[in-house]
Amino acid sequence: VFTKLLLIKKERAWHLTNNIVNILGIILIIISLILFILAPHFMRFLVPGFDPEKIKSVIDLTRIMLLSPILLGLSSVVSAALQSLKSFFIYALTPIMYNIGIIIGALLFVPLWGINGLAYGVVLGAVLHLAIQIPTLVHHGFKYQPILQWKDNNVLEIGRLLIPRTMGLAVGQLNFLVITILASTLTVGSLTIFNLANNLQYFPIGIIGFSFAVAAFPTLSKFVAERKQDELINHLSKTIRQILFFIIPATLVFLLLRAQIVRIVLGSGQFDWDATIATGNTLAFFALSLTAQCMIPLLARGFYALHDTWVPFKIAFVSVLINIIFSLLLKDLLGVSGLALAFSIAATFQATALWITLRKKIGTLRELDILQTVFKISFAAIVMGIVTQLVKTKLGSSMDLTSFWRVATQGFVAGALGLITYIGICFVLKVEELFELIGSFKRKWLKLTNIPVEISEVDDV
Repeated sequence: VFTKLLLIKKERAWHLTNNIVNILGIILIIISLILFILAPHFMRFLVPGFDPEKIKSVIDLTRIMLLSPILLGLSSVVSAALQSLKSFFIYALTPIMYNIGIIIGALLFVPLWGINGLAYGVVLGAVLHLAIQIPTLVHHGFKYQPILQWKDNNVLEIGRLLIPRTMGLAVGQLNFLVITILASTLTVGSLTIFNLANNLQYFPIGIIGFSFAVAAFPTLSKFVAERKQDELINHLSKTIRQILFFIIPATLVFLLLRAQIVRIVLGSGQFDWDATIATGNTLAFFALSLTAQCMIPLLARGFYALHDTWVPFKIAFVSVLINIIFSLLLKDLLGVSGLALAFSIAATFQATALWITLRKKIGTLRELDILQTVFKISFAAIVMGIVTQLVKTKLGSSMDLTSFWRVATQGFVAGALGLITYIGICFVLKVEELFELIGSFKRKWLKLTNIPVEISEVDDV
């Protein structure tokens, strides 16, 4: 809707943006106030395994974090506008800023305010999520206005389009609610470990999965509108291969260096080695589905481009049921790690179901091209993993890992040498995605230095 108005008249698009921001802001504030008041009542239901003192702590945490949905809701409107304006880079930074806020909370706020510091970190992350986008939006011409028109036709149209996606979000929240209840019945600290590992795993998903999906969506929609089926298929297949090029080695890094990652980010203050290891093991089970989780945003947007929002919702609903069932089966066997494994099983199902149904809808996703790419990058990633593990083990046996900087050095050196190995092997194997990445950096460098591309190409010859 915003894109359509943008083509007609930019002022009308900004009018709609202001209207949505104000309406959504009012709705979210009212909901947050209601939840703030009722928090003591529903928290006793959400965390039945907690004693009264812990329930009080959870209530305090919840009330602090109720600021976060308001900020993230407003930020989502800004994000949608920036995507329509093709400002993908800034949007891609938002999950990074959100995680930076959480990390600051864990490292700086927890020593000052205890466990509430994590909640303040979440709020800070939401503030950064919104704040980083505002300068770019203003640069494009946005000016805030106190517009409030509930019956505006464009607002009503947006409401109709959002129904299935809103239902999908509601199902996701129901899933989170059930997992929270189950985690609270496990050993002390299980809920905290689950949430921390979950936040860490979303770092590569946000940078890789969502960034590529968001950047691809306008092009996919354009090809659908122009009825260019082959171009649609090619762009989907190409984007899938680009995601795999990044997420497969990232998965190995998270599996092999999970303890180092957790220790660097969270291993201070109240987080001892036992908590670090437990969080790292939970993170490892999450990491098993990083590829699937990065596929889901792109495949879902393939349906959205085809004006089908119901199929992704139905698949998401079934995946939530699968997650709940496996969580119940695995929680007593594996503890909090079982909840992460159940999550990965459900995510893998969701990605697979989306892939199969989208393939039936458009005919093919050029699977042969994808398999050829997967074979090459998997080989490179395996060698990278061997190098990373050898370097990690060697450094671990030759240095004392009781300090933050030594753990950071071990993780950085092992990861860096592994990454260099991966890039080198991909170069030798002539992995197309690597050369596309090099070409992209080259074009941006030439643009920054104002060197004509034609001159550079002649020099290369």
